[in-house]
Amino acid sequence: MSIKGIGVDAVDIERFRVSLERTPSMRTRLFTPIELDYVASKADPVPSLAARFAAREAVMKAMGLGLGAFGFHDVWVERAESGLPLLQVTGRAWELAVNRNITAWHLSITHSDLIAIAYVIGE
Repeated sequence: MSIKGIGVDAVDIERFRVSLERTPSMRTRLFTPIELDYVASKADPVPSLAARFAAREAVMKAMGLGLGAFGFHDVWVERAESGLPLLQVTGRAWELAVNRNITAWHLSITHSDLIAIAYVIGE
């Protein structure tokens, strides 16, 4: 394994909640149908959505890029049957990763009542 980049991001859940309430269209602009389906059954989907947003930001940081380098739907989080979070990278994000010789991703996400965190390694 050769690490090409590491990224971490933290999202304040209440601040994120306010943004989602103020601009309801953000949900579909930021998240894929797969992610929205995953959180639909949760009593409070916002912490999980915040963690998924943090994952996108962490991918950008792992590649040394800033917000807007690729579309929000170019990166998303799925769950393996085991519960392991899986990072999916496509489109412009995939092209940028290939240009940086990143061929595999590792993701860890977590959240409390207050903060959501994503940690990403590109190899």
